[in-house]
Amino acid sequence: MYKDLIEVAKKARQNAYAPYSEFKVGAALKTKDGLIFEGCNIENSALSVTNCAERTAFFKAISEGETKFEAIAIVGGKGDELIQCPPCGACRQVMTEFCDKDFKIILFDGKDEDVHTLEELLPLGFKL
Repeated sequence: MYKDLIEVAKKARQNAYAPYSEFKVGAALKTKDGLIFEGCNIENSALSVTNCAERTAFFKAISEGETKFEAIAIVGGKGDELIQCPPCGACRQVMTEFCDKDFKIILFDGKDEDVHTLEELLPLGFKL
């Protein structure tokens, strides 16, 4: 169902900078208008300033004026082995800032895709 979005996430993963963990992640974020923004994880030796693929995609989209989102596909793993890679807490909170509870999060492990809503993954997210 989300094959095209997953393919974009796989492509974005190729640009990941992960010399420390060797865990490369790609994300493809789809706006409600159908635009797609790619993101990859970007590590840093000072680990606290590392940025996840999901937030990279969100920040790129937001910096281009987009603030309404439909879905994100996330693909991650070491080497060629993909595993389901759910977003971290910080990424989930960024999603809560800009997405409604029905926002779709697609996790792909190389074979199967699992689709979750933001509300499922962060049921009590903080929002003003």
